[in-house]
Parts: sequence; C-alpha cells; structure tokens
Amino acid sequence: MCGIVGAISQRDTVPILLEGLSRLEYRGYDSSGLAVIADQQIHRNRQIGKVSQLRAALLNNPFQGQVGIAHTRWATHGKPSIENAHPHICQNRVAIVHNGIIENHEPLRKKQQQLGYSFNSETDSEVIVNEIVHHMADSTNCIVAVKEAVKHLTGAYALGVIAREDPETLIACRNGSPLVIGIGIGEYFIASDIAALLPVTQRFIFLEDGDVAELNCEKITIFNAQDEPVDRPIQESKLNADTVGKGSFRHFMLKEIYEQPQAIEQALAGRLLDGRLNECSFGHNASEIFNQIKSVQILACGTSYHAGLVARYWFEKLARVPCSVEVASEFRYRYPIIDKDTLIVTLSQSGETADTLAALQEAKRLGAANSLAICNVPESSLVRASDLVMLTNAGPEIGVASTKAFTTQLVVLYLLVIAIGRRFDLDEKTELKILSELMELPKYITRVLQLDDEIKQLAERFSDKKNALFLGRGSQFPVAMEGALKLKEISYIHAEAYPAGELKHGPLALIDNAMPVITVAPNNSLLQKLRSNIQEVSARGGQLIVFMDEDLPATNDQNVTIIKVASVVNELAPFVYTIPLQLLAYHVAVLKGTDVDQPRNLAKSVTVE
Repeated sequence: MCGIVGAISQRDTVPILLEGLSRLEYRGYDSSGLAVIADQQIHRNRQIGKVSQLRAALLNNPFQGQVGIAHTRWATHGKPSIENAHPHICQNRVAIVHNGIIENHEPLRKKQQQLGYSFNSETDSEVIVNEIVHHMADSTNCIVAVKEAVKHLTGAYALGVIAREDPETLIACRNGSPLVIGIGIGEYFIASDIAALLPVTQRFIFLEDGDVAELNCEKITIFNAQDEPVDRPIQESKLNADTVGKGSFRHFMLKEIYEQPQAIEQALAGRLLDGRLNECSFGHNASEIFNQIKSVQILACGTSYHAGLVARYWFEKLARVPCSVEVASEFRYRYPIIDKDTLIVTLSQSGETADTLAALQEAKRLGAANSLAICNVPESSLVRASDLVMLTNAGPEIGVASTKAFTTQLVVLYLLVIAIGRRFDLDEKTELKILSELMELPKYITRVLQLDDEIKQLAERFSDKKNALFLGRGSQFPVAMEGALKLKEISYIHAEAYPAGELKHGPLALIDNAMPVITVAPNNSLLQKLRSNIQEVSARGGQLIVFMDEDLPATNDQNVTIIKVASVVNELAPFVYTIPLQLLAYHVAVLKGTDVDQPRNLAKSVTVE
C-alpha cells in the first residue's frame, strides 16, 4: 500500500516526483524518498514522515536528474525508519521502489546473504534490488537483469527501477499491484495512480500483470509475461489536476462529504432509458447474464462491506432474491460453496483491494460463472477481472475515510436490485417508484448537509470520550456500523455498532453516563422496537444522541439529544442517515486535532493482503 512515481525527461524530474508524491500521499505516509541518476551516480534522499519532510530536506540538500523514481510508504515489513524507506539501492548500481509484498523474501534473503549481499533494511523490498544486481553480473543491460530477477519473485509487486550503468532508461514492472505509464511529449512517467501524473499528462497506458516496460525519451517498449513485445492501448483521462484538489474546504474528507449530492447524480446519469433502468449500463451482455442468476454473493471490505450489508435488505425485501454478504478477506479461507448461477458482486472504491481481488479469483475457481464489479476507477484491476462492470462515477476520493464512495455504491447496488429483481418479484410499478425516489435523493442529501453547524456543536461533547456505541435496526444497522467505523478511523475513539435488539445480550453492561450512544431512527416498521431499546439505554443513564425522522414527535430531555433528519421513504433512509454520521466523525476528529485525511496507520488503497 505504497505510492510510486517515476519520470524520464529532458528536464529535471525532481519537481515532478515531489508533486506526484504529494498527490499519492493518501497511499502511505510513514516515510518517503526519491532517487535520481546524475553524473554517473545515484543521488538519494529519504525521510521519515510525510512528503513535506522530504521536500524540506531537498531544499537544504538539492540535486537534479533527468531520470528518477520516488516512493511514499505505508509500512508492512519493517517499522517506519530511514533505513526501511524507499528507494532501496544495491552497490550504488541499481535503485528500486516497490509497492506490494514479496512472499518469498525470507529464502531470497538467505540466498543473497550466502552470495555476499548485505542488507540495510528490514523490508521485503530490498531483496528485489539485490536480485537485479545479481543478474547484472554478466550484463550492464538493466532490462535483461530485471526480466530475470522478477522470475524469482513470488507475490505482488509494482516496481520502478533505475540503474547507474543504464542512465537513460526507466523500467516499470507490474504483477498484482497497480502501475500506469503516463505519456508526455518526449518524456514518460510511471505511477501507482493516474492522480499523481495529472499535472503533466492526461494520456495513460495501464500495464497488465506480468508486463515489464522499458522507457526512454524516444519510446516505450512493453514486454508481456511471455517476454513478447506487446502494444497496450493509450487511454485519455477526463480528470485534470484541479479535480483532486481541496478547493475551499479544509480537508478532502469534508469536500467529499459535500460532493455527495453531485456524486449521486453522476452515479445515476445515463443509466435510465425512457424512465426505466437500462440494463446495458452493466455491460452489453448484462441481460443475458442476469437471466441466469438465482442468487447474489457480495464480496467487499471495510466501508464497501457495509454498503453490501445494506443492499442485502433491498435484494431480499424488494426483489426476493437470495443474497449473501461476506468480508472478502475471510471468504477464501473458509472453503465456501458457490453455485454457478450465483452472481459474484465485488465492491471496491479503488478496484485494487487485494483481498477483494483474491476473493473474486477464488469464487471463479469454485465455479462461479458470472461476476460484476462495482467500482470507482475504470482502469482498475477489479474492473478488468470482472464480466460486468458498473462504475460509481463518484470522482476522485482522496480522503482515507470513504464517504461519497459509500453512497454511490449504494446507488449502483439499488440499480442492481432492480435489474435482478425484474427476474423475481420486483414489478414495473415498484421499479418506477424506486427510480423516482432515487432521482430525488440529491435534494434530501443537500437538506441533511444543512445540519453541519448543529452537528459541529454536538461534536464538542466527544472531546474527552474514549468509547462510543452506535445502534440501528434493519438496514440501519449497517449504517450504524459505518458510523462507528468513521468515528474510530479518524478520531481514534473506540466505537462499535450493535443491532439495537442485541442490547440485552451484553452491550447494556457498557452503558453509563460517560458512554455516548448514537442511534439512527428513521420512521419505519422497526421504530417502536427501537424506541424500547432507546428507553433501555436512557433508564441506565446512557447519554443518547438520536438522529430521528423530522416527522416524528420527540423532544430533548436530560440525557437524550434529538437531531431531526429529513423525512424520507424507508429504502432511502440508509443514504440520508449516513451523512450526519460522517459529519459527526469529521468534526470530532477536527476537534481532537487528528490528521483527518491521513489517519495514522491507514492508507486509502489496501493493495496488500
């Protein structure tokens, strides 16, 4: 889960590398570093902490180079330290940056030590650069050595490689971790994400697994896993550098919370034809595949998993379609049974989540005939690995705590409920009603965002809190789970969610006047039961915060605070009640002074298992 940038140009690449790292910092910020070749030497600077530390260090000790690589790290093997930071160098001949995990690094390390190679880090990545130098013994041609070295690597990697003896070449490799090539005029770039390169190009080549690319200022040569020269298509991105800026907002997360009405409109745009869902939005052969489906299996991690849990209620209540939801990281280790008529639905903001990709591969191995990716990144690995695709069209999401990705995933899942439900119990009248409600959704989200100031004041009550409990019933239970996740990941308050009906089975023991209990209470069939659960908390002195439908009669009392939320139909409630929980987590985190966009120990794209 690291960020890679590389460049080869007729101009100094250091400013390009630094800007790219700043735009990739959401992928890791334990340490950063860069290396360039100049004067027949490899010049390197590495720093612990964020890219700003590296930028400051380079002001005090500047260097230039026309070919270079850079890296921002999220630690897996080895603690954050200068020694473990990338780039790694062997014998001042070769430097590499690496994203991924080398699973056979221990036997490689032992073999290399026996050959006389020394190690300066605890990382798995250092074996890569040693292996490349080892295969340069008979040649100064770096591309030949890299091709041979990667044959000995087991695991996932994206690599940027430069060599002192081949100073006019930048090499890129990809296997299981994302890597793109950016195309300029007489210059080329590599990066883990196109966002890093938007200031210098909007033309990209997306490498496939097994590809090794050789870049110089005149041309690109790409070799596939069989070492055959191949052409990969050039794609033009519609994004630009301004798209991934914060604008007038203090943090990316707040900007992305406020972008949700527009993001939902984008998720719906072009998906309807004559007022009804156009199934071709899922793929040209979607209707043929949907005709075969008898059940749905959703695989996802984190926030995406919570979106899947909400969708399960819709599939089974509205369409009467059997639906299972599972954490992707657990799915392939429990020997699941998959029917070939089950549609495998994977959810991922980035489309590079390693556990979700592996779960999809396992489902295919077990006989699943058809798969659908719901994703925000059109060129991602998950998209390429799936039979059908529905993009969420949320636009870039930079904040580590996912917000608009969640609500746009819900939109697409709701559309999928319609598409599959047509083959089951969902009639045309119900479909038209759902679509009409979805089209009104941005208006409701905009109204809920007007609670921002009220929620900001509420956040002050969390300044000294260590724990919080979130409650919900029915489809609001996954919303409570998502609210708890948001609070814990950016404010570092321990928070957990329970179905409100489970209070008597253990969690009531936690209730006291120091424990805030956050409850989501839309006006639905479970409301009266939820009221009983609320009374159980109130009677024990718990400090209740209730987000409640504005049409319901309720007033604040000594230990109950009511926040009135726009009244919506039951199926839209998960969208609407998610927003105040996002705002609450944001304002609590700001109050506590945490790094909202880059919370400790976390990275945006979990590209390692």
